[in-house]
Amino acid sequence: MDVWEVVDAAKTKPFGFISFYPGPGLGGHCIPIDPFYLSWKAKQTGFEPRLIELAGHVNSSVPHVVVERIADALNSCRKALNGSRILIAGIAYKRDIDDIRESPVLDVMGLLHRKGRCVSYTDSFVPRLRARDCGGHDLDSVSPAQAAVADCVAILTDHQHSTTRRCPSWCRSSSTPGML
Repeated sequence: MDVWEVVDAAKTKPFGFISFYPGPGLGGHCIPIDPFYLSWKAKQTGFEPRLIELAGHVNSSVPHVVVERIADALNSCRKALNGSRILIAGIAYKRDIDDIRESPVLDVMGLLHRKGRCVSYTDSFVPRLRARDCGGHDLDSVSPAQAAVADCVAILTDHQHSTTRRCPSWCRSSSTPGML
């Protein structure tokens, strides 16, 4: 199924609907965590909540899929992931906020770092990342213009009026090799 068709179909409901679009995983202070608490409580009563746990495993694997897509995009341009300059556009866990709690983008950045790439980020809502947040050292948000020197730009949080809108127009094109 085409996920965009599903979202468009869901928008036709005759009552309140807020569309949620796929991203690099689940983030925030409740959705990624609360189901595991529910699962733990259910197990205490002897119930085995397999669907909740399966959903949690699927959701936690999404950052790995994002890294695979970045590697595939680089490979299509005859570049290796190791040593490539990757610009992450948007690190908050959802659009137009500064909240990075449980942001899956931090997991993506960590996975990329462990695979030997040079990663930077741009996010006007999050001007600085502390080492405790990204598992390495403090990082400052760079200008979106840095997309011009990146081997790959991955738009992971599409802020409506900032970060990705100020990237060069070619950066937002899904048809550009090496862009996600």
